Amino acid sequence: QVQLVESGGGLGQPGGSLRLSCAASGRDFSSDVMRWYRQAPGNQRELVAIITSGGITNYADSVKGRFTISRDNVKNTVVYLQMNGLKPEDTAVYYCNALGPLGLQFWGQGTQVTVSA
Repeated sequence: QVQLVESGGGLGQPGGSLRLSCAASGRDFSSDVMRWYRQAPGNQRELVAIITSGGITNYADSVKGRFTISRDNVKNTVVYLQMNGLKPEDTAVYYCNALGPLGLQFWGQGTQVTVSA
């Protein structure tokens, strides 16, 4: 069964840190582009960070310099999102996404991140 399972969400303090993980299993994700999206209530889902199979990264302007995406392909693919300098506007459901060949995509179920004092 192909699945992406996110973890690590929860309540974070403004200025604090959280680390999200996405465990991908059921097929070989090592060549896929892996992405983190987020969706706040009433907003469209937005792309937060991307990492290619070769480790090239890109970020939304709103998180650049604060968030870091990384991946580990040693056994199964695990993708991380290190979130530092959290702001209340980072509050959202965060989704892991895999983009494979011919546009094939897989989504995780999402993990809630709430930033509040």
